[in-house]
Amino acid sequence: MGKLVGVHGAVIGRYEREEVKPSIEMATQLAEALEVSLDYLVGSTDILLDKNIVSKILDIQKLKENDRQHVFALLDAFLKQTKLQSIL
Repeated sequence: MGKLVGVHGAVIGRYEREEVKPSIEMATQLAEALEVSLDYLVGSTDILLDKNIVSKILDIQKLKENDRQHVFALLDAFLKQTKLQSIL
């Protein structure tokens, strides 16, 4: 067991020292395990997206165009109302 940990520690150390870069497959698996986006994982964004929100957006994207427009109209109206209430 100690030998296995040592091997993994050596590999992780090489990543930390930027001697090697993980493959896109490894980075994807890591992002999935951490439940973050690849953009967040690599530092391209500091916005951590909630997995449930992303799932809902993907579901909305699958809707017919007319239905998507209705969803976004409702969402826009709600967001405008919320912003207005925060000002008052």
